[in-house]
Amino acid sequence: MQNSKPVEIDTISTSFQQFYDNFIDQLPGIGLGLLVIILGVLIGIWMGKFFTRRISARTSDPLMSRFLGKAIRFLITITAIMLGLKAAGLGGVATGILTAAGASAVVLGFAFKDIGENFIAGIILAFNRPFDVNDTVEIGENFGKVKALEFRYTKLKTFDGKDVYIPNSDVLTKPVTNYTEDGFFRWSFMVGIAYEDNIDGAKQTVMDALRSEPSVIEDEIHKNFVIEEELAASTVNLMVYFWVDTKDFRMQASITKGNVVRSVKEALIEKGYYLPADIKEIKLYGLEKEFPVKFNKNSDKKES
Repeated sequence: MQNSKPVEIDTISTSFQQFYDNFIDQLPGIGLGLLVIILGVLIGIWMGKFFTRRISARTSDPLMSRFLGKAIRFLITITAIMLGLKAAGLGGVATGILTAAGASAVVLGFAFKDIGENFIAGIILAFNRPFDVNDTVEIGENFGKVKALEFRYTKLKTFDGKDVYIPNSDVLTKPVTNYTEDGFFRWSFMVGIAYEDNIDGAKQTVMDALRSEPSVIEDEIHKNFVIEEELAASTVNLMVYFWVDTKDFRMQASITKGNVVRSVKEALIEKGYYLPADIKEIKLYGLEKEFPVKFNKNSDKKES
């Protein structure tokens, strides 16, 4: 019993000495591993920026170039970490990480299903998508300009200043309306004239007003026109259709629409057309013997 303590102390001392010797022997490998990881991260950052510039110059597509640049940087960094672990003599750790990742892929697949879907959707959108940066789009209920395409989301800047982050899976599965893909958008509005007014003359007056507005577009493909929409209670309603440039959508397009509405209204009034308000018709069916009506006439009184 008395000799047991010295034996235990000798065993601990020997184990510590072996651990220390092994650590000293592995120091060059650990240093080399750290160097590989640091260089790999720096190379990944540089390569990401390099490919971003090259892809952007070749394709003129900043969204795809940024996305692929980040993907390249991510892959190089992961590869450098695996190589660094092996260089440090921790190849078993690297193998264990890969094995654990493979074994837990099913579990993580369920736990992070949305992340995986958005990542894959982001890859698809990087190569095949219905918009470019600064395009005005409507995705679901979100309306604004495209600002970025990330691994998990697409960023929109709405016209009232909100930053909206839409999951890439939603962008891929929901209808996407692009207002600026070809640069043209057709506005429409309704104007009502009196029943006794000449319809053809009113339509010609509206067309002249459209042609006087410099921001309104008209060519062989984009035709502006006016049609009879309906016979309303008090008016014959005309529907006006005209094309505008949407490269600066939505402010400039909205300003153009406002200018057109004002020009049409002023042109019709100048030509003598009456734009009546809603008229209410009162019918008497003979049961009333008297129907008193009182008119109030305002007259200016001169001071004596």
